[in-house]
Amino acid sequence: MVHLGPKKPPSRKGSMADVPRDLLEQISQLETIFTVDANKLKAIVEHFIKELEKGLSKEGGSIPMIPTWVMSMPDGKEKGSYLALDMGGTNLRVCEVQLLGNRDFDITQSKYHMPPGMKTGTSEQLWDYIAECLEAFLQSHHPDEALHELSLGFTFSYPCSQTAIDNGVLQRWTKGFDIDGVEGHDVQPMFEAALKRKNVPIHVTALINDTTGTMVASNYTDPETQMGCIFGTGCNAAYFDVVKNIPKLEGLVDLDPETPMAINCEWGAFDNEHVILPRTKYDVQIDEDSPRPNQQAFEKMIAGLYLGEIHRIVMLDLYEQGFIFENQSVEALKKPYSIDASLLSQIEEDPFENLTEVEDLFTTRFGIQTTEPERKLVRRLAELIGDRSARLSAAGVAAICKKKGIEKCHVGADGSVFNKYPHFQERGAQALAEIFGWHDLTPTQYPIKVQPAEDGSGVGAALIAALTAKRVNEGLPVGMKPEIIAKLSK
Repeated sequence: MVHLGPKKPPSRKGSMADVPRDLLEQISQLETIFTVDANKLKAIVEHFIKELEKGLSKEGGSIPMIPTWVMSMPDGKEKGSYLALDMGGTNLRVCEVQLLGNRDFDITQSKYHMPPGMKTGTSEQLWDYIAECLEAFLQSHHPDEALHELSLGFTFSYPCSQTAIDNGVLQRWTKGFDIDGVEGHDVQPMFEAALKRKNVPIHVTALINDTTGTMVASNYTDPETQMGCIFGTGCNAAYFDVVKNIPKLEGLVDLDPETPMAINCEWGAFDNEHVILPRTKYDVQIDEDSPRPNQQAFEKMIAGLYLGEIHRIVMLDLYEQGFIFENQSVEALKKPYSIDASLLSQIEEDPFENLTEVEDLFTTRFGIQTTEPERKLVRRLAELIGDRSARLSAAGVAAICKKKGIEKCHVGADGSVFNKYPHFQERGAQALAEIFGWHDLTPTQYPIKVQPAEDGSGVGAALIAALTAKRVNEGLPVGMKPEIIAKLSK
């Protein structure tokens, strides 16, 4: 008797035996165009490394590779009380973080709504409102206390250029903001002026990006962390390089060549030239229909904002070819971005063999009656899009590790796709194993692990304020040479 080994467990997805041949062919074609195999992943990683290096060069490249002026990881002994402010698109979050000196912290926080009119108001209205929120926070948590000047880490996740850690010239508004007189200007003096007007005893010590904060906060609680990533509506990564590896800083800084420097990659712009990423005709369509064509090529294939849209336009294409939803109105599917990543999550998570939850979703959301074979195609498509996102995301992580010669580390990751999208973490880990050849290891033994991050815009911002205050007290630089800053700010 031949021993064939253990039987595979029955798939909860059901077999494809009842799927008509024409739909099976469509599924097969979708698998071909959306699958990124190990060889392709490795080629993407090699190209990614070159593009990361190009971004650090004087000539620059598609990936901005922005020096953040965060020049050390925490040692875990940091102590004291620091404030953090996160200015999002809909809320302001104010935190007071008590660093306890043993890689631990206490945090007190409050959220304040950003009035919609504020996003298109005046610059003074915006900064005064933020100062008032900080004042309300201090009065609520420190009533009747005479407070000395407190250091604030400000998470300002809008495209900025920085000559030092405590300044930031806004390049362009995003997230629905459109306030005159801020783009092209340093936001720090405007913010400080409002704090003065309102007599709020706070000094803006550091202006940071949430991805850098994610890395620093994660390293504080887990010293094996060497990288921070965001996989959410958008995508990004931060890691530490050293000054000698950043040619574009040559002549601009008075720093030892071995000084660490946190780099905010802004890697959503990888492969804007369309050299290596395996774009389908659907990816091309999303790019051409977007407000900024030929920008953010990587982001448009992996980020939460686009995953549902890819799914929507594939379904519409199959409908128009006569393969699915025959003789039904698909008007509800024609609205751009009417499917988001959370809907794809629900499609993937349907536990029933005949996919009754997917059936209900399509009936209630789109008024479309589906057959079981159609639902199997819809589900397989969601899996393929989610799998491709996770695998391409892993290629970015692998590129930074290879560039830096990192063989073992933890990566702190945050964002709705990483935290909530089904199987994203496992699929990413599998891709890393294929890239690095960890064939004989179990997932728990993988030397590079991407895991949930610590709070970047709160704890991370406060930690960076603490690290910056320490450098300033030691008389160490926190930006470019003063004469360069003066020259560039004219």
